[in-house]
Amino acid sequence: MERVTTYREVDQIWDACLRVVQQHIPEESFKTWFEPIRPLKLIGKVLTIQVPSQFFYEWLEDNYVNLLRKALDYAIGRDGLLEYSIIVDKGNDSHQPLTMNVSAPKSAHYAGPDNFGTDPRKGVNGSGKDQDSMNLDTYLNANYSFDNFIEGDCNRLARSAGFAVAQRPGLTSFNPLMMYGGVGLGKTHLVQAIGNYIMNHFDNKMVLYVSSEKFTNQFINSIKNNTLQEFTDFYMKVDVLAIDDVQFLSGKEKTQDTFFHIFNHLHQLGKQIIMTSDRPPRELQGLQDRLLSRFKWGLTADLQTPDYETRIAIIQKKIQSEGIAIDFDVIEYIAHSVNSNVRELEGVIVSLMAQASLTRREIDVELAKNTLKNIVMNENKEVTIDTIQEVIADYFQISIADLKSKSRKKEVVYPRQLAMFLAKEYTELPLKSIGYHFGGRDHSTVIHSIQSINLLMDETPDVDETLQKLRSYFK
Repeated sequence: MERVTTYREVDQIWDACLRVVQQHIPEESFKTWFEPIRPLKLIGKVLTIQVPSQFFYEWLEDNYVNLLRKALDYAIGRDGLLEYSIIVDKGNDSHQPLTMNVSAPKSAHYAGPDNFGTDPRKGVNGSGKDQDSMNLDTYLNANYSFDNFIEGDCNRLARSAGFAVAQRPGLTSFNPLMMYGGVGLGKTHLVQAIGNYIMNHFDNKMVLYVSSEKFTNQFINSIKNNTLQEFTDFYMKVDVLAIDDVQFLSGKEKTQDTFFHIFNHLHQLGKQIIMTSDRPPRELQGLQDRLLSRFKWGLTADLQTPDYETRIAIIQKKIQSEGIAIDFDVIEYIAHSVNSNVRELEGVIVSLMAQASLTRREIDVELAKNTLKNIVMNENKEVTIDTIQEVIADYFQISIADLKSKSRKKEVVYPRQLAMFLAKEYTELPLKSIGYHFGGRDHSTVIHSIQSINLLMDETPDVDETLQKLRSYFK
């Protein structure tokens, strides 16, 4: 028979768990989600804690499962398990609170870093909750701040508006603040930087960051568990609501209805609402008109592809944070070669460091070229400026050095112009970057080359035929 631990021992075990939790989450999150929990009993290796509602239990399960596992490992051991006691009725003077227990299933051998005593294919109560939602970032990441967000012309409005909101949440005309842009341009970084700033400067503000997918999953679970009112009440209590990727609410009518009421309630109380999307409100399809009109009440700011100068700054910031030194010609090459987004730029730096470490080589332009081939030449067979130069040089039996040289010989100028023409056609590089890869020529030279090829195509059928042959190498 398992020994029942004393109340004092249970409190000590739970205090040990809380010490671990406190080290890993912001103070405000700790106060919101862990201070209300009460330890009840410890029988053998099974710790029972009391939580104030079904929604509270689900939020812990969805957002802090890994952290609770870590805490249990420290306080009880790897075979420690968790059981919840959920308050169903808070009671009154004449009767005690009514509670229900949610136990870990008997298949306790499933206990691991991602699920404490549960079948990894199910929730703690074996209900088969959607596990995809458990892998999402649903609380603030302290690594995102304004200090490590690189500002440039491409994002200045969004960054400035975000900082203004962070300093005076709910008190500016930027409510709601809608930020939109493509993948990897810094939307999530910026929205979380706002949340982190507010949490660090306003002790009394409850900040909630959630993806629209997680919001939808919580809404569905609240209907399934008959806790919709709890779900709505909770969201209506927050001071700052940041919801990521609102485009994924498209077509979900009931979820939009609930979000509409939460939005109205928060806005009327002067609470701050922040949203991100991959496109401006006017282009969002499948969203109710009444929601779209409210999205436009405040400020809509876009984040664009970083320009050359901003890409340089991003690379320099990344290598500084990694504690390495790279020559400027390598930085310049990467900035001119990767024109898509911040995430890919940072990924190139990480891959470059890995390649240098594995091959025991210095980080130089040649290593950067080889690394970029492995990254950019992905499964879609994207054409790079280096592959274009190689194809042209091989086709016309000249060297790549000739393409980059100052030579004005006809047998070099014509292939060079074709290479620039194809670079404009197949890559998204700006003209300035295309010129850089051809001996540091300026954008006007690239324009002239493209115009010259267009004229030759009209005048000489052979040029169009040559282009078709060259294009066949890129299929």
